[in-house]
Amino acid sequence: MEDSKPKKKWLTLSRKHNLTGWVFLLPAVLLIVIMNFVPMVQALILSFKTGIGVNMTWAGLYNYTRMLKDATFWTALKNTFFYLIIQVPIMLVLALILAQMLNDKDLKFKGLFRTAIFLPCATSLVSYAIVFRTLFATDGFVNTVLMNLHIIDSAINWLGKPGTAKFVIIIALIWRWTGYNMVFYLSGLQNIDYTIYEAARIDGASAVQSFWRLTVPLLKPTILLTTIMSTNGTLQLFDESVNLTSGGPGNATITLSHYIYNISFKFTPNFGYSAAMSYVIFILVAILAVLQMKVGDTRD
Repeated sequence: MEDSKPKKKWLTLSRKHNLTGWVFLLPAVLLIVIMNFVPMVQALILSFKTGIGVNMTWAGLYNYTRMLKDATFWTALKNTFFYLIIQVPIMLVLALILAQMLNDKDLKFKGLFRTAIFLPCATSLVSYAIVFRTLFATDGFVNTVLMNLHIIDSAINWLGKPGTAKFVIIIALIWRWTGYNMVFYLSGLQNIDYTIYEAARIDGASAVQSFWRLTVPLLKPTILLTTIMSTNGTLQLFDESVNLTSGGPGNATITLSHYIYNISFKFTPNFGYSAAMSYVIFILVAILAVLQMKVGDTRD
């Protein structure tokens, strides 16, 4: 006797929706896997090899142990962390202050100010590097102004000394990326009900107290996001080192990404060693991101 119960369809409406979603996602997933994850695995394998082209041989941990003895690698690592420790906090605090100022509903020409502060972020990397090289040249605008104001007696070779060259790179980074982070904070501030600030003002809170006790706590997720992104970007810093100072003088301003580029394309190619250094950056980014997430997560 045949079973009279109707058989359930395998392809239910819910499964059809899920299947449709995966069909739309599949091309993007394939592109991400092919363009990102496959090269990452290939680079990891490459980091354990040495040699050039078809003559590459398995070298185990040689490339990683070589870094321990490489003075230029340690210089690049110290420079990268120097930029990270000095530039990122200044940039994020400045971006937060500017966002707070430009969020004032009574401020006139807000659109103009916001556009002017954001525009450096849209500037070509090479173009803005040329501008800064010109500004800080020995006979450039900065030296001319400082000498006319009698702040300095003679022109400073800003890009020819290790300390001042690093200072120029930090100034350039702050100039270019402050507006970018300001947009994130401004977006977060516009989602905060303005009546909260009015209530705080009625209760006698000053502007500084409102900033620290209302703005900063309410923007904590956005601050964490921008901190992680800025840390990630600074650890991969390349353009400023290459275009502004060429890593000089004497590798005094070189970054890890710049050194990886030199090892891969400028000097005798050593893709195994450069891949190993790339994974050092990857590990540093992952560790710092996890630490920042732990510090920023206040959930029980």
